[in-house]
Amino acid sequence: MYHRIAEPLNDPCRVCVSPHHFSEQLKVLKQHCRLLPLQQIVEAAQAGESLERTVGITFDDGYADNLFTAKPLLEEHNVPATMFISTGNWQHNQEFWWDTLDRIFLQPGNLPETLCIEIAGDFYRWSLGDVVQYSEADFERDRRWTIYAPSNADPTIRHSIYRSLSRLFFPLPEQERQSLLTQLVNWASISSTGRLTHRSLSPEEVRQLGEGNLIDIGAHTVHHPQLATLSTTLQQQEIQQSKVDLETLLGRSVNSFAYPYGNYNTQTVDLVRATNFAYACSTNASKVGHKSDCYQLPRVEVQNLDGEAFARWLIQWL
Repeated sequence: MYHRIAEPLNDPCRVCVSPHHFSEQLKVLKQHCRLLPLQQIVEAAQAGESLERTVGITFDDGYADNLFTAKPLLEEHNVPATMFISTGNWQHNQEFWWDTLDRIFLQPGNLPETLCIEIAGDFYRWSLGDVVQYSEADFERDRRWTIYAPSNADPTIRHSIYRSLSRLFFPLPEQERQSLLTQLVNWASISSTGRLTHRSLSPEEVRQLGEGNLIDIGAHTVHHPQLATLSTTLQQQEIQQSKVDLETLLGRSVNSFAYPYGNYNTQTVDLVRATNFAYACSTNASKVGHKSDCYQLPRVEVQNLDGEAFARWLIQWL
């Protein structure tokens, strides 16, 4: 499972694999594995066929670099992939909310001394102290930090705020989350326009992504919520509308789905099945087998490893 093929200066959510490393990883995969479209893997599993050393590549979210960087490399190596697209950002090529938080708190610049904000009925207050001003040198020192580091390893209060807000933002309804992002952008006195390097695909770019025989397009909800935290009605809207959006745009059926953040429950699975998806992907780290539930397919997230390190990692999984 991939998200982005890009090499930004920082990657706090650890979602990027560099183009060079991705190319090396594809070479390793071709050397050691049988690479099939996800649909064929599901069909083989259901038919009881051997899946030994069989791999399917997937991407989540719908970043623009999926088209401009990942697809050309997939074409160069003739490797198929399924790309799951969240449709809520595509009309305005917006950043995802976690990238906006990065732009506010983790990039060089000045911020007000104090942040006071109400989230889901609770009030939060942080003092930025000596990192009101955050220089290029500060950024360079801290840019390899990720949210997966222990909280006691946060290099500044900015990173602690980023961590706290990320945790608080995950379960919020989309309208509330966007309202809070607007408040934070105004508080920081920065542009509401996101970075082009972090933008999502536009509708026309999604069409281009789906052209040819290598890339299959799947649905990934509209607003990328934690589905299990939503009511049945809101879950159904997110699941069904994403399918409608993509099918209307592409002019063909969209049969696959991926749960954002790997967050779902039995009700979510029932709704995905009832929406006439043929299969759906989780983020449970395991291998697809004959007994795998086709609506809870396991996947393994790939990190930004060079070819040699990736080969060692892959052999452990195989």
